[in-house]
Amino acid sequence: MGSHSSHPLPGQLPEPATPAGRDGLAALLADPGRAVVALDFDGTIAPIVPDPDRARAHPGAVPVLARLAPLLRAVVIVTGRPAEVAARYGGFAGAPGLERLVVLGAYGAERWDAATGETRTPPPHPGVEAVREELPGLLEGAGAPEGTWIEDKGRAVAVHTRRAADPQGAFELLRAPLEELAARHGLAVEPGRLVLELRPPGMDKGVALTDFLRETDAGSVLYGGDDLGDLAAYDAVDRLRGGGLPGLLVCSGSEEVTALAERADLVVDGPAGVVALLGAVADALAG
Repeated sequence: MGSHSSHPLPGQLPEPATPAGRDGLAALLADPGRAVVALDFDGTIAPIVPDPDRARAHPGAVPVLARLAPLLRAVVIVTGRPAEVAARYGGFAGAPGLERLVVLGAYGAERWDAATGETRTPPPHPGVEAVREELPGLLEGAGAPEGTWIEDKGRAVAVHTRRAADPQGAFELLRAPLEELAARHGLAVEPGRLVLELRPPGMDKGVALTDFLRETDAGSVLYGGDDLGDLAAYDAVDRLRGGGLPGLLVCSGSEEVTALAERADLVVDGPAGVVALLGAVADALAG
């Protein structure tokens, strides 16, 4: 599959680089009432920032999603973050037009519904608590450089290296010891953009997305992501396309991760590019 970089002008839809992507976009435009738009949060509709607690949706994200959502079967955010945190940082609660928005958090283990404002969460995995206690000592023993820090996500624990003097070097140094720690406690390691997340296995964005598309009886899907954790969702869309469900894979492009761009039907320029693309889709449907 090729990739294609585009800067859509207002009201002008970019053309996907692949036949499957063109079919996916055409299906969305032909029957929006059965289309699902599914989006990652960090790096896709929210710019990546050094401190994840300061991440917020791009200022154009909520307005464009509020224009699109009433025309579609569903809009869903699929994220590794806790569902309620993504809903809060996104500014989705109470936003007119987003009354039916769903956030699938913790890779689909949690669900927040705008309709009720409630979050459903399963009980925590016992391995996460064990890892939480062992992690500081393990990082010290592994020689983790200054600037390495731990983010407690509740159902998962993440180790960030973005603030280290050599972020990529620190990431590579810690990968093997963290994988060993995770395996010892029945957890999986999810690598991302200068972050290694230790979380319960068996749930990924592909499983979460596939289940949601079945639940909503989707006729087509647009999935937008930016990071390695989104590859599982890309794989799911590929499988669904093989079974006859049209889909469009969008990559929120960055210099940090190229694996997604190589698989995407359409590459746009970061969260601003995602917002512009969604705006062009909304214009096309309104026109």
